[in-house]
Amino acid sequence: MKLLSLKLSMKVQERFQDFYNSVQKNAQFRRLIQTLSSERGDVPGWVLVVLMTTGLVTAIWTIAAPRLTSILKNSLDSMNGIR
Repeated sequence: MKLLSLKLSMKVQERFQDFYNSVQKNAQFRRLIQTLSSERGDVPGWVLVVLMTTGLVTAIWTIAAPRLTSILKNSLDSMNGIR
């Protein structure tokens, strides 16, 4: 069993090496990989956007909740009258 596992491991390693060599020969693909790996993104900026959006939604919801509740209640009450 160990011998089979070792053979499979060697085959995987050989295939990976072949793939790696072919990638190294392709300049466009290599540039793409380098560009993608150098992009780190702006995590603090996204966190700030998410927090500000959450705060705005919470504030608007707090202010509008009573009015939205009354609109929904009136709509449902008027639907009951249609029957």
